[in-house]
Amino acid sequence: TSEVAGQPIGTSGSEEIAAVIFDALKTLRDKKGIQLAFQACEHINRALVIERKTADKLNLEPLTVIPVREAGGAMAAYAYKHLDDAVVVEEIAADFGLDIGDTLIGMHLKRVAVPIRFKQRKVGHAHVTGARTRPKLIGGPRAVYDYE
Repeated sequence: TSEVAGQPIGTSGSEEIAAVIFDALKTLRDKKGIQLAFQACEHINRALVIERKTADKLNLEPLTVIPVREAGGAMAAYAYKHLDDAVVVEEIAADFGLDIGDTLIGMHLKRVAVPIRFKQRKVGHAHVTGARTRPKLIGGPRAVYDYE
């Protein structure tokens, strides 16, 4: 949220900005049926806030930590308070990702990430990068990748 406000990352966390982002992503979740994960800051090792039902479905072990603005970041803290039965987990392997403010979400994507180019490349002052993932292509030039 600091980057969205035009400030260096981690210096000006804003619950108001977090609320706007959260509400937009929650609307997307409700329309598309996706599961949300919010990456916390490096003070808690970039752990993720997700709903307990998602953690259970993915067999992820919850951590004993509650993100706060000063250790976790404003976005993760807001998500923890507003997701249904939120927990914090160490890692996931997501199919899609949205990086707002160059926070480096790649560690939480599946192995082969493909950039998504958006027409709107900023949220406030923060640079936005999207990614989808695909299965690895292995085997070299003689391998077949398309099922006909």
